[in-house]
Amino acid sequence: MTQTTELGERAAAPSGPGLAVTVRGLQVRYGEFEAVRGIDLDVHRGEIFALLGTNGAGKTTTLEVLEGFGTRTGGSVSVLGLDPAVDRARLRHRIGVQLQEGGFIEELTVRETLELWQRLVERPDRPERLLERFELRPRQDVAVGKLSGGEKRRLDLALAVWGSPELVVLDEPTTGLDPESRRRTWDAIQELQEAGRTVLLTTHYLEEAEALADRVAIMHEGRIAVSGTLTEIVAAQPASFSATVPAGSGELPALAGRADVEGFRLRVRTADLQADLTTFLNWAAERGVQLPDLRAAPASLAEVYHAVRNEQEGSR
Repeated sequence: MTQTTELGERAAAPSGPGLAVTVRGLQVRYGEFEAVRGIDLDVHRGEIFALLGTNGAGKTTTLEVLEGFGTRTGGSVSVLGLDPAVDRARLRHRIGVQLQEGGFIEELTVRETLELWQRLVERPDRPERLLERFELRPRQDVAVGKLSGGEKRRLDLALAVWGSPELVVLDEPTTGLDPESRRRTWDAIQELQEAGRTVLLTTHYLEEAEALADRVAIMHEGRIAVSGTLTEIVAAQPASFSATVPAGSGELPALAGRADVEGFRLRVRTADLQADLTTFLNWAAERGVQLPDLRAAPASLAEVYHAVRNEQEGSR
């Protein structure tokens, strides 16, 4: 692993054949403020990777370094085998980027914007395809400055995926979209993966990460708190089940998990959902207790996210 010692002495972190992005010890400082505090990150080729985090966690700063728009203070970075700090010109033809805010020429129409992009980008594609794919054809002759926020977001995404680049970096891709447009954007992202492309995205919508991502990392205060597949991440949090227990049902069975009772409502959080739920159901069956509102579920990404935030804040 090649480390950066001083600004200007950068070298790309070595990437394995299956890695699109490799980050080792990335640090970014703005004066005394350390926005990114020595993170390691791997993104595999062909996967959808979601980088999550609280506001100010360092997500966008990290993406800016990977895109070649931001300057790192320390660490090593490789994107498609290139260092974005010194190979940005070579890299820009291989990646597509959607920023949180697009830098459109607002006087141009939607079609003119795509036609301009066609002349600027080496990857071949057709404005017609993108107009159709992102439902912009009815607005093709409208000036960009007169588009709604959601329409601008769709145009931004169309530019990012132009020519199906090897790596697509999306910063909050569905912010401002209605539910149907969000679902269509998910379809477009999954189509990229099906074509063998790699997608790295940030999002505040946890259900979006659950629906799309092969692997997830959660940042908080400049560090990566947890990372892995969704299954690996949620396995660290307890599952739960709940039910209303009728009066006169008798003493509840002994459970390995934590049982909380409020009135007649029982909620159990447990590391062994199957065992505790089986014990509880057997107990109910022996007593003829009906449980019409029984609910059981594994931990969710939202619970992991909130646990990270609460744990970090509690350690201050």
